Amino acid sequence: MRVFVTGASGWIGSALVPELLEAGHEVVGLARSDASAQAVTKMGAEVLRGDLTELETLEAAADRADGVVHLAFGHDFSRMEESVRADAALVETLGAVLDGKPFVAASGTPSVPGKTATEQDDPAGFGPVAGRLAVARAVLKTAERGVRASVLRLPRSVHGEGDAHGLIARLVKAGREKGIAAYVGDGTQRWPAVHVLDAAHLCRLALEQAPAGSVLHAVGDEGVAIRDVAEVVGRRLGLPATSVEAGELGFLGAILAIDQPASSTATQALLGWQPTHPGLLDDLEKGYYG
Repeated sequence: MRVFVTGASGWIGSALVPELLEAGHEVVGLARSDASAQAVTKMGAEVLRGDLTELETLEAAADRADGVVHLAFGHDFSRMEESVRADAALVETLGAVLDGKPFVAASGTPSVPGKTATEQDDPAGFGPVAGRLAVARAVLKTAERGVRASVLRLPRSVHGEGDAHGLIARLVKAGREKGIAAYVGDGTQRWPAVHVLDAAHLCRLALEQAPAGSVLHAVGDEGVAIRDVAEVVGRRLGLPATSVEAGELGFLGAILAIDQPASSTATQALLGWQPTHPGLLDDLEKGYYG
C-alpha cells in the first residue's frame, strides 16, 4: 500500500513510518522544513514538501495514495482556533478523494466524569477543544461517502525514549524550573498512557484492518495517578514531590487536575492489538525524562 502520512517526522510519525516500511508499505511523508524532509528521507520514505494549508498539494498526494494517516496538527495553544479551522478544511479535502481508501486520523481520548472512558463514549468539550472534537467526528462522517475512516484516540501521554515535547516532558521541564516535582490537589487524578511504539503499531493495524467508522483507543496504561508520576520524576531529579494549585502550571495544571482514565478493551478485541512496551512509570524510571 502507498501511504501518505502527515506529521511523518513528528513524535508518533517517526515511530509509524518505520513500522509501515517494515510491513512492506511505501510511505510518502509530508515535510514543511528542510529538517523534517531530512528526517523523513533518513527513515527511508519519500518526501512531499508542503504544509497543512496547501490543500491542493495534499489533495493530490491523497489521490495518488492507497491510504492516508493524518497525524499533523498545530499545537500552538495561542493559535488553537486557527489550527482547528485548518484541520477541518484538510479533513474535508482529503475525504473528497479517498473513496474506498483507508483514512486514519489522530484525536484524543475523552474525559468522562466518574468513569473510565471507552471507545463508545462521545467526548464533550468547549471552545477550541470542542472544535477539534468536531473535526474528529467529521473524519468519521467521511465513512458515509465510502471512505474507510477511523479515528485513533491517543492518551495524554504518548511516551518513550526521545520524547521532548509531550505533556510529561513539559511536566519535567516545569519541575526543573520550579525546583519541585508538581502534582495538583491530592494527585489521585489518573492519566491514560501508551508507549509510542505501541501507538504506531495500532495506527498501522487501523490502516490495514479497521472497519469504516471505527473509534480506537491507543491506551496501554488505563490510568496512572499523577502523584505517582511526580514521585518518580522527583526521585529521578532529586526534587520533592509537591502539591500545587492548578493555576501555577498554566494549561498543564488544568489538564493535570482532571481524572481521565481510558480503556482500550474494545480496540484490542477488534484488531487484536496488545501493548507490549513499557508503561509510563517504567519509562520514567529509565530516566528518559530525567
